[in-house]
Amino acid sequence: MLETTVLLVLGLLIGSFLNVVILRYNTGRSLGGRSGCLSCNKRLHWYELLPVFSYLAQKGKCRGCASKISIQYPLVEVSTAILFALVAWRFADDLVNLIFFLLVIPVLVVLVAYDTKHKIIPNFFVYFFIFLALVKVLLISPGWDGWLGGLVLAGFLGFLWLVSSGRWLGFGDVKLVLGIGLILGWRGGLSALCLSVWIGAAVGLILIFIGRAKLFRFQKYITMKSELPFAPFLVLGFLLNLLFSINVLPF
Repeated sequence: MLETTVLLVLGLLIGSFLNVVILRYNTGRSLGGRSGCLSCNKRLHWYELLPVFSYLAQKGKCRGCASKISIQYPLVEVSTAILFALVAWRFADDLVNLIFFLLVIPVLVVLVAYDTKHKIIPNFFVYFFIFLALVKVLLISPGWDGWLGGLVLAGFLGFLWLVSSGRWLGFGDVKLVLGIGLILGWRGGLSALCLSVWIGAAVGLILIFIGRAKLFRFQKYITMKSELPFAPFLVLGFLLNLLFSINVLPF
């Protein structure tokens, strides 16, 4: 119980830092320096930077100009905290894998948030994810299964990327599934990929229905020609297989 609580708090703090990374990456701004409101440039005090709690206390608005604060901030913080707790639960008796996946989770959170926001997977973080996956397959769980998983998943999505000239998916997705396959192996990797496709298709259809029915006031409704980022679904499929051993394959 104590370990889970500590990791929840740690996840909130790391999630807060990840928001800074997501916001400033590839903008030329350093990760140092005090944070400020993006609308009025007001410098934020420590009590305005408390993960989740500050957002709730301020009702999602800047104390200076009352502009809305992106829901991304509490979502990233809460997601990181929950995932840290789930990793602690899943690998409670495996210290090496516990530490390893506590390093993997922040990288995946950044990938998902950045791809959702900008519809591009940043090379630095996907290459770092592949590096961690290589550490897993070389030092933690050596064997042919991980290598085969990486080859099968990256080869399959790479073929789709090639024949579609990048219209169906981006090459960043190919690099991402390379790391997923290396970590999960070929069975786990294929199952994660199937889950990703099914969940992505279901979410896409739901959003198209919402757009046609105009159930909510979105600035831009989703249509059949809209582009949905695939990385969030790939990561979700990966986590479902990793944390809950969900296997949708018949073998």
